[in-house]
Amino acid sequence: MTSITRPEAFFGHDMGEAGQIARWDRIVDYFYRLESETEFMQVQNMGKTTEGNPFLLVIISSSENLQDLEHFRKVNSQLSDPRGLTEEAIKDLVREGRAVVCQSMSLHATEIGGTQMAPELAFDLVTEDSRETQRILDNVIFLMVPCFNPDGQLMVAEWYEKYRGTEFEGGRLPWLYHKYAGHDNNRDAFMLNLVESQYMGEILFRRWKPQAYQDHHHMGSYGARFYVAPYCDPIRPHADPLIWREQAWYGAHMAYKLEEAGRQGILNAAQFPGWGHLGFHWITAYHNVAGMLTESANAKLASPLYIHPDQLQGASPKTMPEYVPQVNFPNPWCGGWWTLRDIVEQKKISARALLDLCARNKETVLHNAYLKAANQTERGRRSKTQAFVIEPDAHDSLTANELIRVLLNQGIEVRRSEDRFTADGRVYPEGTYLISLAQPKSGLIRTLLERTIYPESHWSHNPDGTPTVFDTASDTVAEYMGVEVRPLEQRPEGEFTVVGGAHRPEGAVQESEHGHILDPRLNDSHAAINRLLSADGRVRRFTESISVRGKEFPPGAFWIEEAEKNQLERVSDELGLSLYGLPEAPEWPSIGVRRRRVGIYQRYWGGNADEGWTRLIFERWGIPYQTIKDADLRDLQSLRDQFDVIILPSDPLHMLVDINEMDEPKPKLKAMLDSVPPEYRSGMGEKGLRSLGEFVRSGGRLIAFDAAWATAARACDLKVENVVEGLDAKKYFTHGSTLRCEVDTSHPVGFGMPEQALIFNWDSATFSVVETMHAERYEVVARYPQDDILQSGRLIGENRIAGRPALLAVRAGEGDVILFGFRPQHRAQTHGTYKFIFNCLI
Repeated sequence: MTSITRPEAFFGHDMGEAGQIARWDRIVDYFYRLESETEFMQVQNMGKTTEGNPFLLVIISSSENLQDLEHFRKVNSQLSDPRGLTEEAIKDLVREGRAVVCQSMSLHATEIGGTQMAPELAFDLVTEDSRETQRILDNVIFLMVPCFNPDGQLMVAEWYEKYRGTEFEGGRLPWLYHKYAGHDNNRDAFMLNLVESQYMGEILFRRWKPQAYQDHHHMGSYGARFYVAPYCDPIRPHADPLIWREQAWYGAHMAYKLEEAGRQGILNAAQFPGWGHLGFHWITAYHNVAGMLTESANAKLASPLYIHPDQLQGASPKTMPEYVPQVNFPNPWCGGWWTLRDIVEQKKISARALLDLCARNKETVLHNAYLKAANQTERGRRSKTQAFVIEPDAHDSLTANELIRVLLNQGIEVRRSEDRFTADGRVYPEGTYLISLAQPKSGLIRTLLERTIYPESHWSHNPDGTPTVFDTASDTVAEYMGVEVRPLEQRPEGEFTVVGGAHRPEGAVQESEHGHILDPRLNDSHAAINRLLSADGRVRRFTESISVRGKEFPPGAFWIEEAEKNQLERVSDELGLSLYGLPEAPEWPSIGVRRRRVGIYQRYWGGNADEGWTRLIFERWGIPYQTIKDADLRDLQSLRDQFDVIILPSDPLHMLVDINEMDEPKPKLKAMLDSVPPEYRSGMGEKGLRSLGEFVRSGGRLIAFDAAWATAARACDLKVENVVEGLDAKKYFTHGSTLRCEVDTSHPVGFGMPEQALIFNWDSATFSVVETMHAERYEVVARYPQDDILQSGRLIGENRIAGRPALLAVRAGEGDVILFGFRPQHRAQTHGTYKFIFNCLI
């Protein structure tokens, strides 16, 4: 028998050894080495990551299971959607199948323990001959993603190595640990914007559909040593109740195994609520998968951290208010040195415990998979809402198609009508999309498409009455994307075809000698305009509503005066756009279109995901940009020579200008500053502020997203106040909700938007103009209505923002400032407000 290489022999150190981080490229080599030495493992390269590294899926099971892997995958697929199967067929599948368990490591790249643990876990599973291990191999197909973020893993390993042995050893990476998303990559599970997310979506949502999924994370250093399932209250609605019971079942076994192994400081059923953002370990519940996470207390990357006993503290005011024993935290750790090896060991114990429980109870696990799918299908069938429909003539029909793509990538069944049909007294046209709730993922459909109100209950407040939400209060993707989705109470009759992929209409270019019209309501019209301008096309925009060949267009319609015919045909075909030919030379008032030269400000201090997502959107829509750092901002002449527009992504003033203005105790602030090499202590300072102000007054445009409004207002001496500034959460709170607003669609910044729109608000600014001498310079593009502002999520303090501006365009000298009191590009999810940004750039 071939000798199997031990991890420490391959890497030259133990996994989790102090001062050592195994790099992803070497870990990849190790997994391929293991695959060549054992019959219990298959390594699949899912493809390249964002920056070209391999993304691996490692499958561990018995050799017999691996030889028949496709058969077991199909068995699993039938159990996850048992519609049409008999009771006997279900019993046969349960007996025949294998429990499928997926675990992923180090999605957040500075949380290094999972990926460092993975080679050791794999080695143990393929070499141990214990009864427990054999049972796992026989009864479980283990899908291991040894690194969810390979690009970030390499960044962190290189950063650590660079400063090892210096005063900055174990310090924070100064930039995002993913090219676009940083920590936000865990918030990408429903949109799947990132290629890494797409690979994971294929594994979890469409191809394998495991019974259990666990994502291995780290948390703060000074509370519990380790958190395992289940979550605490509140829970988000629409998951099958078995999900919450399974999480408690799995979590109890993991906690028991950790205590059995002598690990201290183990917490479960606390700190992390069942209603969180729809990250991978939360959204899986609505796929009928028991999604869980582990959270290990941090060390200093691979360097030990000494924790004084007096520093230990409770994890949550609601669920672990003090660092004392409680029923779900019976054995507190007493302090001392905390190491990466501690993290590796407890992660390995929890990972094995999950596999062990599934192996011991294979048939129960598989029968539960069937029950959840059948129950959810029946709930959908009995629901007051029978289905949701999306009409083909939506305000932005191509974005509606993009929403269909989002749903299909989640493994949701979507149908398309072959003819007109009637439901709830309304006639729907051919091509209408129908999403029936009588399917296993009915809970997911309701979570993504249905209006969602965050509960006001005991569990949604801290003991002092402060409202709480873990990340976003709602993730209603249809609202984010600005797509109207209608609920149906009547099950429609007619011919509907199952959709295999998102429908993109065929483009068309009408013949004309006077130019062509592009619809300003379509986000993709801006992609087309960017391509045409790059090819030296000539474009204008009409400033009032027009009618062309019987089709009505709102203000902002694009008039392509001149462009090569092959360019027009290419953008029409590739984007699915109709270019309407003008029958005669137009006389409507219009303005010329040119592409502004754009700079996006980028800071250090760990980077800003809002900036990263902005770059991703610009690249997808073909918008050229340059990154601006502090030194660039301070060079006024260079700014004037290179840029027409500067964008400040959402960030509080102290992060943009001077970190010393941060509202933190001085010792804590000094400790943070001392951990960062001087060259990465960013902040534009007063000189940068003055330069920004002069840039605007000399003709430039400054765009500030959400919290960055304060920096823009200070730089340009704007007479604007934030009416909710300084209010505590008991008086004003939204924390990731969709709010209604009224848009001036005749304003160039509002071109193409609906008059009634939804915007994403995260405790965001709401404006009041206090200018007395020149108030005419302050134009309101969008404002909140007088009442009924909340669409989904949570809103405390409606009266404080009612009727107030949410988006201002302010003239300042020869230039202007666009102040967004919301995040129009939040996590590359809020397609419904992209046009506000695009309009500012041309």
